[in-house]
Amino acid sequence: MKEMEQQTKRRALGKGLEELFNNEQIDFNSFEKQIIDTTPKDEIIEVELDKLRPNPYQPRKVFDEEKLNELASSIKEHGVFQPIIIKKSIKGYEIIAGERRVKASTLAGLTKIPAIVRDFSDEEMMEIALLENLQRENLNSIEEATAYKKLLEKLSITQEELAKRLGKSRSHITNMLGLLHLPEEVKELINENKISMSHARVLSKMDEDEKIIDLANKIVNNNLNVRELEDISKQNDIPKKHHIDNHKNNEYHYLEEQLCEKLGTKVKIKSKHIEINFVNNNDLNRILEILNLIEK
Repeated sequence: MKEMEQQTKRRALGKGLEELFNNEQIDFNSFEKQIIDTTPKDEIIEVELDKLRPNPYQPRKVFDEEKLNELASSIKEHGVFQPIIIKKSIKGYEIIAGERRVKASTLAGLTKIPAIVRDFSDEEMMEIALLENLQRENLNSIEEATAYKKLLEKLSITQEELAKRLGKSRSHITNMLGLLHLPEEVKELINENKISMSHARVLSKMDEDEKIIDLANKIVNNNLNVRELEDISKQNDIPKKHHIDNHKNNEYHYLEEQLCEKLGTKVKIKSKHIEINFVNNNDLNRILEILNLIEK
């Protein structure tokens, strides 16, 4: 039943988007190129920049000012090379793909930008925005992890399937998703580029918010490098995720690590019980699919 619903949905998307999600490996560049190549010249319109609104599902919250200025300089000299893709809204238009071009064009002093109007659903707009940013832009770690989480939920696929379609390793997807469990204060430091991805990965292995926040502040204030942070994290008074109590044997530790890697979430074995963490119902369904307890 679920498969029939998904097939019906994809048939309704239009050729470009259907091919984007049905391909063995997702390729946003081919998708956008197909839309541009198949759009007649007289359907590419000039839209006033002040009538454009960002895609509400845009995963990127922080734009690199230096790169925007570089793009703005290029646009001043050569113009906008490729039209953006937009959707008609109640007031003006929403940007489906090309928000960086819009921001750079504004910086360049333009008042209009070439655009192609397409009628995509809200869900399709979200999927397109996520894929454009994952494959084209240098998202910060939290933005990237959030994009993976949303794609897993919306596409109803496993981490392994997503990794294959995005050309990533499954361990990379799993490691990135682990960052979403960090305290909000630490996530903000990552968004501000005050903490690197390598630092964040070490912090994500720890299991006590207060100590994680304290170490994050030390990274910023004392300029700790990753090796120094790893040395501190090995101290016995720093709780770890999947930490093994002294009475546990190596077999349990090995099983916890294996389950964590397979399921992409926190797993603990204690008192002859297995505890598997999940964030919401979608995350639970993902785990149940991995365990072959429900149909994919």
